[in-house]
Amino acid sequence: MSKLDPSTGRNAKQSNFEELHLIVDDDDLLITITSLWNIALSQPNDPEFATPRVFNCLANLVERCINDKSWLSKGKNIYIPYFAAHIIGSYTMNKAQHAEFAVESGVLSPLMELLRGKISWVEQRVAVRALGHLCSHKKSFQAIKYHENEIITLAMKIASNCLHKVYQEFLSLASDQRLEYQKFLMTKGLGGIEAENKKVEEWASQLQGWSLYLLNQFAIKKRSIKLMCNDEFLKSLSGMWGGFGNQNSFAGLGLIRSICHSEDGRKCVSNHQELILSLCNLSRSSDKWQFSAIESLLLLLKDNSTRQKVFHLVLPYLVDLVELSTKSSKGGLTIGDMITQVLLQDYSKVKYGQMVFESEKSQKAIEEVWELKVERRKNDNLMSPQEFRQRKLMVKILQQEGNQKFWSGNVEEAVKKYQNALEFCPMKLIKERIVLYSNRSQCYLLLKEPKVAISDATRALSLSGLKTPHIRSLWRRSQAYDMIEQGRESLMDCLNFIDGRLGLKKKGSNKIPHYAMQMMNKQMNATWIFNSAATVLKTFNELIVEDDSVHDENMMSKTLGLVPETPDIGKEPRKKYENHWAKSILSIGKRSKDVLLRQTGVRKDNAIEGKTYFQDKSI
Repeated sequence: MSKLDPSTGRNAKQSNFEELHLIVDDDDLLITITSLWNIALSQPNDPEFATPRVFNCLANLVERCINDKSWLSKGKNIYIPYFAAHIIGSYTMNKAQHAEFAVESGVLSPLMELLRGKISWVEQRVAVRALGHLCSHKKSFQAIKYHENEIITLAMKIASNCLHKVYQEFLSLASDQRLEYQKFLMTKGLGGIEAENKKVEEWASQLQGWSLYLLNQFAIKKRSIKLMCNDEFLKSLSGMWGGFGNQNSFAGLGLIRSICHSEDGRKCVSNHQELILSLCNLSRSSDKWQFSAIESLLLLLKDNSTRQKVFHLVLPYLVDLVELSTKSSKGGLTIGDMITQVLLQDYSKVKYGQMVFESEKSQKAIEEVWELKVERRKNDNLMSPQEFRQRKLMVKILQQEGNQKFWSGNVEEAVKKYQNALEFCPMKLIKERIVLYSNRSQCYLLLKEPKVAISDATRALSLSGLKTPHIRSLWRRSQAYDMIEQGRESLMDCLNFIDGRLGLKKKGSNKIPHYAMQMMNKQMNATWIFNSAATVLKTFNELIVEDDSVHDENMMSKTLGLVPETPDIGKEPRKKYENHWAKSILSIGKRSKDVLLRQTGVRKDNAIEGKTYFQDKSI
């Protein structure tokens, strides 16, 4: 074929791909479809093979796999539905015309069957991916919306239960009990059980993330919002984030943000206090979804029908972010100024007694925002150069006195000195204010007041900005979040602390501190995406040991709300469930990657529960 002229060769290849479903030999079929898979993966926008006839051929292959189990189990045909659905997803990812061809060629019906779990979760994963891409294009969405209710119901179910399902059907099994074709698809036969465990974590996270992305395609169009606002589903959404190994995955917070853009969605979200608190915690973190959490909270506050429900709950958290210097995506105002405007929109009523807060804490918080963002700015503008110099000197003296109190062990007095310094400090002295907030945060850590420590560390980080975050404040906030068992927030701050420290040009800064590695390993364990599934399965196994009368293999699936399915390619006996944790350390940042690989001696099993971490006491 390579000896033919380009146009003739291209036509011959296209003809081959369009007649895939007619190939009898399963080895030839697999070779041909994997060739097309490689082309689609590397050149998804190339129209050469993204034709209606090729899509029709792929749809026919998937349908045959679903309807003819004897053919599916023959030779290497079990690989066909995975590659076929993956090719459809790749070609429809970017090009609207490709998506139109696919829909017109009848790919929806077989993809829906895979989405229903007709083969296994592996094929379900690529079906969700393909449907998500088809939904992202206007014309192809018109065809998909006729399956809207079923797609949304299935996607919600997959997002909620897929981690338990994958753990039960793959990760908890010994390597020799796992389905061979699934292992080969993940690792191409290389790397053994550690490679399998690492890859299955990535794939499970992608299955959840792509399910959320599929739901988001309906949410951004404000369709079926009430169907998505199921109580149990909403409660679990903020915890769906891809885990440490797949942080780029579409997360539950992205879907929450889209839901909050609709009136019905805001009403539903405002009724869930647990979800609101989760958004508040993430708004004061280094998580990549931080600004989505802030946007969701602001949308709730701007809506008069939900403002009063959530105002007292979110106010103590957003107060710490009013000086956030990051520019909004819309340009103009900073995120901090946007937060200030929303919080103070009713302040005139508060000031003149027309509105009274039930909580004294809320009253003080809103007055603090007014003082910080309005009154003190006015005073700074009226301040003479001489007064400015005097105040700067006074702040330096008070800070030194606070440091002396701290090192002498009188932490309470140190807090008072730092507080006095902050009251005297002009708003323009950004660096001085960062240090004062951070030092006071360290004091509160030693006083075992983690929530106040988080507040002060957040204020320091808001002033320092995203590009050059105050490294010590990151570490202090990570410790504080660890004290209140917020593993995800603690992990993100710890990773940013490590990455920031490696970026310093100081001597010895190219090594990761032992205490930071301990914290990272502890939080990696705490935030492992299969933790919940492992706990449920362990409890289930203990139940079987205690009561020999329990013989129902699907009891755990029923408890979790899973459909008791087994792959249609044959059932094998299962050994005792084991938890195989991937021991390889993952990349944590651009600068951190190489150092982590070089620096040995600190392993996952060094993270001892309850161990006291090194306290960064430098003030």
